[in-house]
Amino acid sequence: MKNFILKLTDKLLNGGSISKDEALNLINLDIEKNSQEISILCEGANKIRKAFCGENFDLCTIMNAKSGKCPENCRYCAQSSHFKTASPVYSLVSKEEALNLAVAIEEEGAHKFSLVTSGRGLQDAGEVDKLTEIYEHLKKETSLHLCASHGLLTDGAALKLKEAGVVTYHHNLETSRDYYSEICTTHTFQDRVDTIISAKKAGLKICSGGIFGLGESREDRVNMAFELKNLNVDSVPLNFLTPIPGTPMEDFIPLEPMEIIKTIAIYRFILPNIDIRFAGGRLQLGELEVLGINSGINSALTGNFLTTTGSTIASDIKMAKEAGFEIK
Repeated sequence: MKNFILKLTDKLLNGGSISKDEALNLINLDIEKNSQEISILCEGANKIRKAFCGENFDLCTIMNAKSGKCPENCRYCAQSSHFKTASPVYSLVSKEEALNLAVAIEEEGAHKFSLVTSGRGLQDAGEVDKLTEIYEHLKKETSLHLCASHGLLTDGAALKLKEAGVVTYHHNLETSRDYYSEICTTHTFQDRVDTIISAKKAGLKICSGGIFGLGESREDRVNMAFELKNLNVDSVPLNFLTPIPGTPMEDFIPLEPMEIIKTIAIYRFILPNIDIRFAGGRLQLGELEVLGINSGINSALTGNFLTTTGSTIASDIKMAKEAGFEIK
């Protein structure tokens, strides 16, 4: 297996690609019995990242701009109206509130800023207009790369966001096509794919990833990566389930840290030239967070993540610099 990983690394560095079968061989490595091989895998992923993405590291942060009462039944989510959780409930924030946070995070060193709203998607013309007004205000008053995350999206809403100054649309696949119905039944996996297609059609960049630890198989994780590759997304945020009381997944056991590290490395092999982003749940790694960065990560979601706590912008800048990255 050691020679297999080394040859695969060389193939990627020379412009080749990994097959699904090869990726499955890697992800099925036992983390206890194959520690040396996993170390080699991580080193290979880091080499691939350096070759295709360089040493730049970018930081994005999000604002929970509308919270709770979501009609969708995503089984991991604290904001679903189907579950009783302690998640706050409030309507869309004002442009002044959004700007205050945006200015603060820009001063702290973040590069990207996204408004995130609960709900099925942008289907109400009034809400679309309110959001575009906020984005126009943010574009005028800051130099931040503006992102948006508002659920399912129509072609028309995507165009309005683009015209208002949004550069990137965030919409996770969450898991594989085959497993999706196990985590949500109020919309389909294809609905999510169609939203990505609408955003791309409008000229928006795409940030799309998923959550690991939802009960999916290792093959599901690989399948999601290949879906993302086929969609030619620009950034892939990797989240790791934080079980939230009141949701159907409250008793799920988080993944082993080295299982997370291995998965990160394999995503770099599958997506050599894409930004792979640390996102929610990464603090579960503890001291291994730095190893994650050195296993293919080249960007991070920083600050508070919706209903769970993240890390600070300052601590993430320090960690990235210590790992040898340059902060944009």
